[in-house]
Amino acid sequence: MQNFGFVFPGQGSQKLGMLKEHAERSPIIKSTFAEASDVLQLDLWEICQQDTNKSLDQTHITQPVLLTSSVAIWRLWSEMSTLRPSILAGHSLGEYSALVCADVIDFQDAVNIVHHRGILMQSAVPPGEGKMAAIVGLENFRIDEICDIAAEQGIVSAANINSPSQIVIAGKACAVDKAIELCKEAGAKRALPLNVSVPSHCALMLPAAEKLEEELMEVQMNAPSIPVVQNVNAGIAKEPAEIKENLIKQLSRPVLWLNSVQLIHKTGVNKVVECGPGKVLSGLIRRIESEIQCFGSDSNANLDSAVAEMTG
Repeated sequence: MQNFGFVFPGQGSQKLGMLKEHAERSPIIKSTFAEASDVLQLDLWEICQQDTNKSLDQTHITQPVLLTSSVAIWRLWSEMSTLRPSILAGHSLGEYSALVCADVIDFQDAVNIVHHRGILMQSAVPPGEGKMAAIVGLENFRIDEICDIAAEQGIVSAANINSPSQIVIAGKACAVDKAIELCKEAGAKRALPLNVSVPSHCALMLPAAEKLEEELMEVQMNAPSIPVVQNVNAGIAKEPAEIKENLIKQLSRPVLWLNSVQLIHKTGVNKVVECGPGKVLSGLIRRIESEIQCFGSDSNANLDSAVAEMTG
């Protein structure tokens, strides 16, 4: 038996037709989507497969869809194997998926929370006023210095510490534009605006975090059955109260993905399954800890390969 981890993707990993193969293999996929759809009174499976109303990329829809996708794959894994990972982590929204799979949050509660989380995030900043950008090829401290200078234009700061060479910044659109300009002047390989509608994980999300806190205080949480590395401090909390506090802070503070992956590796894990659509996290993990082998789960072949590898 292998000592392995599971990681759960966040927004940006969604794609039309995801999990179709898995649904043909096991009824657990559609039943998981039906459970989430009942909570929101929305047909999430139709949105994933057809997206008739073009809502898949709307934050308040994307979040429950991705959560449901990850939980559905986790349940399919559980049908296929009795093996369980020794540690979990999720990127931004993916942290909620990890907490569901660690038995901290009830799945239906989580669907409701992330749906409202998306609404709160969208309403915190008027359309066009916020922006995010990916910076590649500058050291973290240099990007922090540049954000401090650009902050004369408005709020801007590191939002996702994704790898040693990739940082995502977020804030007021004019301040992010200024930071992009300064990063290019400082020698960044790339400094590109992202096609997102919400400037996540920066101080502009504080109003949303305050409202999210009210909602989370009403939610029952349990001690984790599997350790979960949380975004805000790249640490492992055991008490539900601390886990809640970290989720509230997560909305307006940077995602410490680099540090989270380093912690996972330090626990002795050298194999990781990305539980959800796409391979975004696998690509980041390879840049952070090249010794970690990454396995996908978004096709039957990938999932079979992951199960076989962890069993061996």
